[in-house]
Amino acid sequence: MRTGRLPSAHTPTRRGLLSGSGAMFAWANMPRIASAAGARDPRFVVIMLRGALDGLSAVGPTGDPDYAALHGDIALSRTGPDAALPLDSFFSLNPGMPNFHRLFGARQAAIVHAVATPYRERSHFDGQDVLESGYAGPGFATSGWLNRALAALPPGETIRQRGGLGVGIVTPLVLRGQAPVVGWAPQVVQPAGEDLAQRLLDLYRHNDPALGDALSHGLDIDRIAGRTMNGEKGQRGGMDSPAGMLQAARGAAKLLAADDGPRIAALSFDGWDTHANEGGPRGRLAQLLSGLDSAFAEFEKGLGDKWRETFVIAITEFGRTARINGTTGTDHGTATVAFLTGGAVVGGRVIADWPGLKSEQLFQSRDLAPTTDLRAVLKGALADHLGLGVNALGTLVFPDSMSVRPMKGLVA
Repeated sequence: MRTGRLPSAHTPTRRGLLSGSGAMFAWANMPRIASAAGARDPRFVVIMLRGALDGLSAVGPTGDPDYAALHGDIALSRTGPDAALPLDSFFSLNPGMPNFHRLFGARQAAIVHAVATPYRERSHFDGQDVLESGYAGPGFATSGWLNRALAALPPGETIRQRGGLGVGIVTPLVLRGQAPVVGWAPQVVQPAGEDLAQRLLDLYRHNDPALGDALSHGLDIDRIAGRTMNGEKGQRGGMDSPAGMLQAARGAAKLLAADDGPRIAALSFDGWDTHANEGGPRGRLAQLLSGLDSAFAEFEKGLGDKWRETFVIAITEFGRTARINGTTGTDHGTATVAFLTGGAVVGGRVIADWPGLKSEQLFQSRDLAPTTDLRAVLKGALADHLGLGVNALGTLVFPDSMSVRPMKGLVA
């Protein structure tokens, strides 16, 4: 296994309302319990990069003698005007990610390379289903592994009582299930007035108390986001744009930082399907990575002193081909990278059992071969950061996966 040379650091039915600075969706029975003074109070954030990230152009194995020729015009290089950012003697980071590079140097960020889910068929729809459901194959679940992880925590745990946050118009599958969640989406419609919201709340409290309670909590969530974003110029853009990623992360961070806010969040950033004109250190992919990099920085800034107990992981459904295609892009592949950051991450290292890039070492002679099961990474984080047991992880959270052991040493 190859790692960096830096030492380890110890550092039910959904009902909605549109209101405030963004769109807010509330679920019934969301508890309203403050954390106990002095108790450990971790945050856990999952960012899904939809479309399949080219891990070889995000984190290039610049020390591999076969890399430059194989990945062609979009390969990273440590020299030249768009030089990659060195991580260790073997791996380099896309120059679009200076914030992550800074966090890596501060030992608050790490990378797992040559990682993949168990899925191998290269369909976005099925690949994302596996990524979010936690099952070994597609089509098995209507709930997600993150929601099941939340539900598996002891009832008295603050993180379970506070619930989860789904960012976006539709709650991602990864966070759907029986555990309570709320949803928030930045700037999707013209905000409704406070007077309308209060009149709706009064109506529902008289005619549907359960909905009234859920609506009241949802309004609280929206105010938490709004009280720190009011007065800021809105950055329009979907969550496939750098501005959209930044704004989504900014709102989510403020919600997670609040003492009465959720503790777990899931976000989806679109647009990573780079079949043509991908670019390497410059171009479309670098712009997307810059947006992700800004999102990481927004979480660090917005969480404040909560950052030290935060674990953020960015994952994708599969990687892309090792060879570029005729349109200077890459096609659907297999292994890729996972980005980890937060004050709770043992960072400053690239974790990789590197498979090599010679033709006979590629998966099906075309892709970076997977050597690490993504479920092992996720299990390691959930076990050591949230305290979930091996049995719950192998049977409930990721069903029928007891043979996949949690990765140790990810959490400070």
